[in-house]
Amino acid sequence: MAKIKAKWIKSAISFPERQKRTIKALGFRKLNSEVEHEDTPQIRGMLEHVRHLVKWEVVE
Repeated sequence: MAKIKAKWIKSAISFPERQKRTIKALGFRKLNSEVEHEDTPQIRGMLEHVRHLVKWEVVE
């Protein structure tokens, strides 16, 4: 299965609490950190929800 590599690029300060919780649920700890997840519809949905705060790409 493909993997998704995501990087947190913008601070979540002044954004809704729900988006802050999504960032934490994705596994980010600090700004500019990177995480890798399996490419599933759930992960894609979470990334879509915070698309203005993260950059991501599919890694084979």
